[in-house]
Amino acid sequence: MEKYKEYKDSDIIWFNQIPKHWETFRFIDNVYLKHGYQFRDYDFTNEGIRIIKISQLNPKGYLELEKSSFIDAKRLDSFKSIVIQKGDILMALTGGTIGKIVRVDEINEPLLQNYRVGNFFPDKNKLDKDFLYFLLSSKLTKEQIDYLLNRNGQPNIGKESFKSMFFTLPPIKEQTQIANYLDAKTKVIDQKIKLLQQKIIHYKAYRKSLINETVTKGLDKSVKLKDSGVEWIGEIPAHWEVKRLKSLGEISTSSVNKKIEEDQKMISLVNYTDVFKNLNKEIWNNFNFMRVTAKANQIFQKNLKKGDVLFTPSSETAEDIGVSSVVMEDLKNTLYSYHLLRLRFSQEIYDKFKKYMFNNDFVQYYFSKSAKGTTRKILGLNDFNNLQIILPNSVKEQQQIADFLDTKTSTIDKIVKNIETQISTLKELRKTLINEVVTGKVKVVK
Repeated sequence: MEKYKEYKDSDIIWFNQIPKHWETFRFIDNVYLKHGYQFRDYDFTNEGIRIIKISQLNPKGYLELEKSSFIDAKRLDSFKSIVIQKGDILMALTGGTIGKIVRVDEINEPLLQNYRVGNFFPDKNKLDKDFLYFLLSSKLTKEQIDYLLNRNGQPNIGKESFKSMFFTLPPIKEQTQIANYLDAKTKVIDQKIKLLQQKIIHYKAYRKSLINETVTKGLDKSVKLKDSGVEWIGEIPAHWEVKRLKSLGEISTSSVNKKIEEDQKMISLVNYTDVFKNLNKEIWNNFNFMRVTAKANQIFQKNLKKGDVLFTPSSETAEDIGVSSVVMEDLKNTLYSYHLLRLRFSQEIYDKFKKYMFNNDFVQYYFSKSAKGTTRKILGLNDFNNLQIILPNSVKEQQQIADFLDTKTSTIDKIVKNIETQISTLKELRKTLINEVVTGKVKVVK
């Protein structure tokens, strides 16, 4: 892309030079920021008019309405001033996703603006609204927000913050031209990203189905099958067994917490996240475990040996409860936390097969339907002990299945990682394109 013919020095620290015919402006002089209403818990109902909170602003640039809060539909007339309109530009003004932007492209029902969601209205004589959207989406805006947050030490921005923000501004006709250009270009990039994301969904679904099929049917498709006796599993190879978990070993809880006490010994601690976020489902000595202290009896009883399996017995939702990882070697001076359960086997099972025998849809289905609780789902020891496991009789067959799945899933994971890299590159290209165009570093040619 070409540059403008002439540039001039800027008196704003955020710009070295700007196109000669552009101006700098203080944001708040040309844009009105409207806050929403601070709804309280007692305002909310089970249905009615949706409230757009920060959580409804998806970082990908659209409104996510599925988990909205509501107020009584009869109160709509009282909140006409904060009814969101098509074309509105909304921003998160607080929290970990502060500065995320959504342009409302479609509205099919009344939506109300919550307090810490900002809505921006430009001076129509000076500022094109679509240009404003891209301006607020730029790296320049993020940098200024980050600067103001660091300076003030508060994770909030508002009207006072925007008084300290400055931008460059081309003539309004050129703004419209720039906005149209960026609309077209970003839509092309967004479509490419969407297609790549669909590929990831496809590969992940294939990965999951491959595991489900292999751990219930094996590798030899010619073997005789029998009814497993488990409704949600169906048929399995005739020479395989279905066993309850309590017959395979012992499930144990832990009382080791995350504290350091003077009269106790320092140890490494495997925590909930070490299992829950463990994509490979394997735990090794070289992990960066938390350092805490433990009592002598805890060190003796709650250690971790090669072949142990750790489970997460609680979660915010039933859909992701009972995640497990396998301890692949004796862990030196390492215990497991009170947020986990340990399964220690009493019979030989190939260690890498354990990754797949527990992390599949059939086990997950059992755990999700067994979980109890409202605000947080919990599985008890009986839930684990009564889990029915499908098991090939021979360790050799277990190894063949594990080796096959390791190879296949590793290939799929590499493909997914490559696609994710492509998506990251496209997202960065999108950000760079917007920033360079709205700051005048490059010129949009008709």
